[in-house]
Amino acid sequence: MGLEDLSWIWLVLGGAAFLAGLIDAAVGGGGLIQVPALLLAFPQAPLADLFGTNKVASVVGTAAAARQYLRRIALPGALLATVAGAAAMGSWFGASAVTHFPREWARPLVLVLLSLVAVYTFAKKEFGLHARTAAWGRADLARALGIGLVIGFYDGFFGPGTGSFFIFAFVRLLRLDFLHASALAKVGNVATNLAAIAYFWGHAHIAWALGGWLALCNVLGSRVGSGLALRRGSGFVRKLFLVVVAVLIARLSWEQVSPYLF
Repeated sequence: MGLEDLSWIWLVLGGAAFLAGLIDAAVGGGGLIQVPALLLAFPQAPLADLFGTNKVASVVGTAAAARQYLRRIALPGALLATVAGAAAMGSWFGASAVTHFPREWARPLVLVLLSLVAVYTFAKKEFGLHARTAAWGRADLARALGIGLVIGFYDGFFGPGTGSFFIFAFVRLLRLDFLHASALAKVGNVATNLAAIAYFWGHAHIAWALGGWLALCNVLGSRVGSGLALRRGSGFVRKLFLVVVAVLIARLSWEQVSPYLF
């Protein structure tokens, strides 16, 4: 069955895309739902085709969420441009590096990093709950540049947990609260998705019709998710962040040990 086939599978994938958009808009991690759904629906399709199609769906929903956040939340233009540019560059090089390094090497490291993120966030009860009041300086932009390059490369190369890593880095290194960090993470994610689409366009077959349908469903979900985050505030986003990180850890742990169990 090809990715362009019309069937009830599209309805199921649309529901998954809606839920992915809702979760992703608030704290990232929508790929936990959307990518496995595509893999189950089209088990014979090349991975590059699925990832490219997924990025088309994700970028539209993420862009809608970013727009909704930025209409309500003020962030410096220089910061937004720095994160977007660095994330796009990192993602392009990360996608191109896939052919040279096995992705399996990344999974154990990501598990460790996500576990540390979860423990730190849970232990620091006030972490990310207070809005930044300090003025922005060159050192902040330099840190934002580094965050964009490193996490952008990771998204292009491997991907799971990108939104969570963005949010944690912005809270920890730029001293943003979770709500502002989530808004900035959406800008970074839009950039990484666009760069990945540009790369996959020339190296895979993207199912544009299916991607467009999933994008519509993703946008609807993202509007609900970003609206929830804006209404409920940083405390709600922090709790949801911890849940998503825990699910990410469980999923990656299962992928790590399942080959030895079966």
